[in-house]
Amino acid sequence: MTASAPAPRISAFAVTASALLALGLALSGCAGVSSGGVGEDMMAAFGDPAKYDLYDCRQLETERKTLASREAELQGLMAKAQTGTAGPVVAEMAYRNDYLTTRGQAHFADEAWRKNKCHPSPPGAATASVPGAPAKPAPPQAAR
Repeated sequence: MTASAPAPRISAFAVTASALLALGLALSGCAGVSSGGVGEDMMAAFGDPAKYDLYDCRQLETERKTLASREAELQGLMAKAQTGTAGPVVAEMAYRNDYLTTRGQAHFADEAWRKNKCHPSPPGAATASVPGAPAKPAPPQAAR
């Protein structure tokens, strides 16, 4: 009788670990990351590219300020949520989609701003009335 060497056995754990490692490596190439932590393609997927095409510079300026304040608000909420016990999960589930949508909209608003060659208005110009526009009537006085 001849003795044969036992066939090497691969454990289920080794197979599972190898499969997870291969899957992780394959998916890591899908995560393009920019300086903000979210890829430009990811942000663009959450915004409407044609939304700001017909906006004029004044509308774009207002929209950009609104989006910037919303983005800052969401960042604060995410940072606050991360301090809790299940904070990172809560931050991702509750605020991440809104944050990505706001970043995508801001991206397209900034593109429209550059395309229209807009410039920020001077600080006093936003409160000044438009020439030729009718004056706002005074509120009626209450009868005594």
